[in-house]
Amino acid sequence: MKDIYENPLITRYADRKTAEIFSDDYKFRLWRKLWIALAESEKELGLEISDVQIAEMKKYADDINYDYAEKEEKIVRHDVMAHVHAFGEQAKSAKPIIHLGATSCFVTDNAELVQIYDALQTVKTKMLTVMDKLRTVALKYKDLPVLGYTHLQPAQLTTLGKRATLWLYDLYLDYEDLVRLLNGYKLRGVKGTTGTQASFLSLFGGDHTKVKALEKKVVEKLGFKNVFAVSGQTYTRKFDYSVVSMLSQIAQSAYKFANDLRIMQSFKEVEEPFEKTQIGSSAMAYKRNPMRSERICALARFVESIPFNEAVTSSTQWFERTLDDSANKRLTVPQAFLAIDGVLNIYINITDGMVVYPKVIERRINDELPFMATEEILMECVMAGGDRQELHEAIRKHSMESAKAVKERGEKNDLIDRIKNDPKFAAVKNRIDGILSPVNFVGRAPQQTEDFISEYIDPLFEAENYTPYNPEIRV
Repeated sequence: MKDIYENPLITRYADRKTAEIFSDDYKFRLWRKLWIALAESEKELGLEISDVQIAEMKKYADDINYDYAEKEEKIVRHDVMAHVHAFGEQAKSAKPIIHLGATSCFVTDNAELVQIYDALQTVKTKMLTVMDKLRTVALKYKDLPVLGYTHLQPAQLTTLGKRATLWLYDLYLDYEDLVRLLNGYKLRGVKGTTGTQASFLSLFGGDHTKVKALEKKVVEKLGFKNVFAVSGQTYTRKFDYSVVSMLSQIAQSAYKFANDLRIMQSFKEVEEPFEKTQIGSSAMAYKRNPMRSERICALARFVESIPFNEAVTSSTQWFERTLDDSANKRLTVPQAFLAIDGVLNIYINITDGMVVYPKVIERRINDELPFMATEEILMECVMAGGDRQELHEAIRKHSMESAKAVKERGEKNDLIDRIKNDPKFAAVKNRIDGILSPVNFVGRAPQQTEDFISEYIDPLFEAENYTPYNPEIRV
């Protein structure tokens, strides 16, 4: 037994890749990359920094002396300065110029933004994988009639493929938001202690052009083009709210899918994958609980709760900055990504192995279709010369009696037999069975499915360099 709490997002749900992106090692390597980019850019713009100093910094870029940094932090009580000292202990010639002109947020904020960017790329790949698998489901079952529902009560028929397009369209809208966020992505840049760049202006003897060039150079060395136009010491925390809100939208879409699947599984129409040795219940051996869909809902609910936290953090930043965001951000942003990572892993798994039972679907349709077909039968009879009001009243009475037989006596729905045996409907008696074909009641669902896939989803994949993701579901 392990004797301390471990975060289940890492031990049970998220992939190692996402956990690595938000690891200390990933972060501290980014810090050193930022310090090197700063030193290089300052040298290129005329400051007295030598090639030897930069070469020595690069030598230790990925060789972090953690023991030294930990000892320093206990002394100085400042994580950034502890790592400045640790880096300087290794790259001794560069010690005087490491972090030159910068404030802590130069490394912390810029590194966090790079971590978020890299994590968003993983989210993007997994979203594409889910969408690709939903596209397959939608096209495979575009013609399969299923009961449609409003208020969770049987309504007109749709098709299973059309229902899959509803799940897919939600993700498509989320994907558009994600792409917009990535296309306009920004780093904090080189802003100084309160965002005025005063320290850098001093270093460059009041040359504003060089200060602006410095920021541009550093950001480009990190692989980015854009920076936040203005900032205090930190970039606006509204951006963190935007990020977790976007993750919340993905969580909402996944939650909707998983809830729908849970209901369909209770109807025995569709099931999530179930391994041969999997146990559904510790007490009831026959059960096949939708535990993967339930897990999606559980993790998604957690992600949906985070935007409020970030809204409070954003709104309570005093003037140019306060530090009560720091400890909070260590929890909210990484865990939002870890949780959505787990959600998407399971979403991929379910859509890749979803089991459909057409015979059960057909039986359930047949239980409800007689009621739905009465309008078509009524119209056919009127067109054959019948009295609409008289026929409507006859159908109403037959429907009430048939519903009573089903609900009170547990008998089969015999509404169609009652109508066939009623002389008022003699003109269409021989055509009623044809009217009852489920395909007559799905409207344009198959065509809508095809149109949506061809007009929205296929072009998306044609524009993306896409490699499917294959997650491992550990529990």
